Parts: sequence; C-alpha cells; structure tokens
Amino acid sequence: MTRFVAIEGLDGAGTTTQAARLVQVLGSRGRVVVATREPTTGPIGRIIRTTLRAEVNAPAEATLPWLFAADRADHLHRTVLPALEEGAFVVTDRYFHSSLAYQSMSIPLDEVWGLNQGFRVPDVTVFLRVPVDECLRRIGDRQIREIFEEKSRLDAISASYERVVGFLRGKGHHIIDIDGTQPQERVAEQILAFIEA
Repeated sequence: MTRFVAIEGLDGAGTTTQAARLVQVLGSRGRVVVATREPTTGPIGRIIRTTLRAEVNAPAEATLPWLFAADRADHLHRTVLPALEEGAFVVTDRYFHSSLAYQSMSIPLDEVWGLNQGFRVPDVTVFLRVPVDECLRRIGDRQIREIFEEKSRLDAISASYERVVGFLRGKGHHIIDIDGTQPQERVAEQILAFIEA
C-alpha cells in the first residue's frame, strides 16, 4: 500500500503546492496524514536554511551533502518512521532525490548516494516536470530567494535530476513523471490517481 509519498522537482516546480493539496485531499477522505518537508524545521534543517539563504555566518555550501543527510536521518526518526508505524500516510515535500540532484553538482553522485542509500525509500515519488524558465517565472515573486534559484544553476540541476531519476529507477525505485505545467487542479488529480492505483 502506498503510504509514504515524496514530491520532487526543481525550485518553482510546485512541490510545496502539490504536497499540500495531496495532504488536504487524503485528509478529507478520512486518512490520517502527516505533512512534512526537507529541509525540515528541526535543528539541522534550520541550519541548512541559513546556508540556502546565504545568511551571515552560515555553514559553507560545501557542507550541504552532509547536513542534508544528517537532517534526513533526524527527519526519519523524529517524524516519518513513527508516523508510518502508526499507520498514517506521510507526504514529504522533497526527500533524498533532491540531495542527489542538487548536491551531486559539488561532489560525485555515488558519494551523495553513499550518504543516503540506507534511508527508507518512498513507496512512490512524484517528479514534477517544469521547464527552467517557467520555474524562474514562478520564483520571481518570492521575497526570499535561495542560492539555487538562478537560471544557470537550475539548468544544471534540471540535467542532474534526469541522471538521478534514471539512476534510482535502475535501483527499482517507483518514480512517476507528471507535467507540472498543467493547471494545479489537473496535476493534483493525476497525483491522486497514481497514489490510489
């Protein structure tokens, strides 16, 4: 049964919106649902946010692969695994797929995978495909921008995601592609259809 769902995509692809929609729909159908995200709001996740926002005295960007892995371990033990053990659905806005795509631009993919391969695999991962230019258009209105939210970096991350999706599918991970440029309602309907199937 599909109970652990990760929503993935570039910055601006709509992962936060679609994760929230899925949580709302599942909840309205009487399911117990835990909504979560990465980086988390926990102690390590808060440190990561300072780096992503290039705040003064934040850890160097080079530390992100290890910080994300530490945050993920805490996330699993604090939130995800207890919820799954209690029979709840867990919907996470990003998971280790993001680390593999984003951090493998600074260290080799197999090294990032080495930090993450022991973590629980989602029952299904939804990858929202949205072109970089459309992502940037959506990001444009944000008051707080993060270090990856610029065209050259998103172009590189988009290509990296393609490698990562192929890499994980080769390991048997269940990843579905959805056109994230469709109306939000249509995207949400397609995600729900895959989850229910």
